[in-house]
Amino acid sequence: MIRNSLFHYFVSFAIALAMLSCGNSHTKPPKKTNIQSKEFQDKLVDANKMYVKRESDEIDQYVAHQGWQMITTGTGLRYMIIKKGAGRSAKPDSNETVKVKVKFKKSLLDGTLCYSSDSTGAEEFVVGKDNVETGLHEGIQFMHVGDKAVMILPSHLAYGLVGDGKKIPPKASILYELELVSLKIK
Repeated sequence: MIRNSLFHYFVSFAIALAMLSCGNSHTKPPKKTNIQSKEFQDKLVDANKMYVKRESDEIDQYVAHQGWQMITTGTGLRYMIIKKGAGRSAKPDSNETVKVKVKFKKSLLDGTLCYSSDSTGAEEFVVGKDNVETGLHEGIQFMHVGDKAVMILPSHLAYGLVGDGKKIPPKASILYELELVSLKIK
């Protein structure tokens, strides 16, 4: 008897829940207008521009504090060759694939060392193709074998809005100390 009552209770509850979830099918949600969407997009673009400007200013202050004379690219990457090598350029020609091997230290601008080839070994990647930071793909092309460089990757060229989930926090600019050890051309 109790079992039968519980069964009817659950069936009644399920039917009531289904009826409530259907709602009034004659009511349509308000339509978004293009003006609302455009205004929202404009606000997002403005907020993003403001964030990029603030991050760029912070990087410029860091560079000035260090007394460095860095080159800034159109993407916001800053780099400086601190020791010239005599080897070939890492910039691939249109029909080449260039695989590079680099020694590195990767730090936050507050000095926190995140990763280093001293503990992980030299890193190898194909320029423009492998899964490394966009800024690293860009910056390595300014180097020759034997060069040592310092690069600052703004967050949009590094790990972006989410960080790496380990040592690099969201929206972090990254300081790279790099040495281009070797390259192979295919």
